[in-house]
Amino acid sequence: MEYPATVISVISHGAHAASVRFSRPPGFSYLPGQYMFITIGSGEQAQVKHLTISSSPTEPFLQVTKGLTGHPFSNALTSLREGETVQLRGPYGEFTFTGEYGKIAFLSGGIGVTPLRSMIRFAADKKIESDIVALDSVKDEESFLFREEFEAIARAMPNLRVIPTLTRPGPGWKGHAGRIDREFLRQEIPDWNERIFFTSGPAAMVDGMLSLLREMGVLSDHIRKEYFPGF
Repeated sequence: MEYPATVISVISHGAHAASVRFSRPPGFSYLPGQYMFITIGSGEQAQVKHLTISSSPTEPFLQVTKGLTGHPFSNALTSLREGETVQLRGPYGEFTFTGEYGKIAFLSGGIGVTPLRSMIRFAADKKIESDIVALDSVKDEESFLFREEFEAIARAMPNLRVIPTLTRPGPGWKGHAGRIDREFLRQEIPDWNERIFFTSGPAAMVDGMLSLLREMGVLSDHIRKEYFPGF
């Protein structure tokens, strides 16, 4: 089903990404982690792509967050202005979490953090008691999306830990450096064999995480994955 939605605001996340907030159409319900198709323009000029919904169902608006790739759709999306209208179709997807598991781990890369933002915001708003650990691999500090929000939620939610790792850290970075590997995962998630894993990001990153988890002996039915094509 298609829904018209109005742009509320465009939020810059620096040079790498931006979020667009839309009015939430009556009757549009979704689960944290799902995605929707967005149509910008009409006729032969229409552009259509699917994006993860980075807002939580507990919030009154719909939000998507997009890397600034220079792709025509990315440019059209982030050039939208308050009051403009788009068409939404959805929601879709089974990469979701609503509190059904006692212990989970998120392994994300780059813009793949967007479904995690939806799930973490939902867990905080619903006071879900699941133990959540998120390892987020990004290029540099500016690329760490939702950092302040995650830190604020974690301060009020002791069952949540969000640990970034930078592949190109600056000289002042005091956190973990490098990609998510076996040593880092075991260090931060010693009870990894008790958790359900969610991994999302670019295809190469997700495939790498799947290989790592399988080598560690994580059962396939304990792994959820979502690929981000990067347009």
